[in-house]
This record gives sequence, structure tokens and C-alpha cells, in this order.
Amino acid sequence: MSDRDRRDPRPLTGEPLALDLLNTRWVHEGAPQDLLTGTDGLAVWLGANGLDDRFAADAATLRHTLRARDALREAVDGAAGEGAEAVDAVLAHGRIRATLTADGPGERPEFDDASWGPAWLAARDYLRLLTLAPDRIRRCAHEACVLHFFDTSRNGTRRWCSMAVCGNRAKASRHYARTKEG
Repeated sequence: MSDRDRRDPRPLTGEPLALDLLNTRWVHEGAPQDLLTGTDGLAVWLGANGLDDRFAADAATLRHTLRARDALREAVDGAAGEGAEAVDAVLAHGRIRATLTADGPGERPEFDDASWGPAWLAARDYLRLLTLAPDRIRRCAHEACVLHFFDTSRNGTRRWCSMAVCGNRAKASRHYARTKEG
């Protein structure tokens, strides 16, 4: 695969790892899209998150990453407590090892099998987000959008994955409804 083919086609990138994994599914012009339909898409996602030098984009890693994505979707989009068992099942394949480095105390993730690495890291990141600010984990408010984001706005009122896309669509829809009534 050439570098040109490795461009990330997703409309929203750069979210924390757990949400970025969820955002490998999106809707474009009414049609569902999925970056992780094969190992080429996995390579794009690993590269976008700086994991391509640590993990292979192979069938086993793809299978485990898809399992983590399903578990995270259940946990994030479900009712409180839903998905916990599925996320825990992913987390069972790794652990944090305390270390001492030249810079002081540290932590290093270890995995049963390296192919679980990206999946485990995404599940672990979800725990970090829950600890940091669980109420800031959001799904875009536009009814046709399936993307997720971590609200880092000062007052915590972000509603859209992108104001330029989903926010603008909602405003245009409201404007059209008002002008149609009048």
C-alpha cells in the first residue's frame, strides 16, 4: 500500500484513542462507512495513532481491535454499566507494569499477545477518560451522525463532532423549517 492510499478518510480524527477507534465507523452522504474492513484500514488507523511502529496490521490484530471497538460502542452508547463486561474481557489481555526509569517511576503496558495491544490500549484509554471526565464523552448531537468526541471546551457544552459539518447542517435544517412555515 502506498502512502497516498494510507490517507485517513475519516471526517473526525485526533480524538482520544478509545473514541478514535469508535470513529472508524462514520456516515458519508447517508451511507455507512467502516475503515476497519481489512488490514489496510487497520494500518491507516494504527498510523494515525502512532501505533504502527509497535503493532502489526495483521488479521489477528484486526480481529482483536474490532472486538474492542464493539465493546467500547456498547459501553459508550449503552446505558450505565452496559459494555463493562465486554471492555473487561479486552482488558484481561494486558496489564500495566510499574517500572523505574532514569526519569523516575513509570508504567509500561504488557500484553498476553502483541496482537491485543491496540485493542487493550483503546480499552485502557476509555478507563482514563471515565476517570478524567465521564460526562465529557459525547456522541455528536446530529441525528444522522455516529461520531464521538471528548468535549474539551471550557464550559463543556460542545454538541457537534464538527461545527462546520454537523452543527451547520442542524442550523440549516432549522432555518429551512422556519422559512417553510413562514
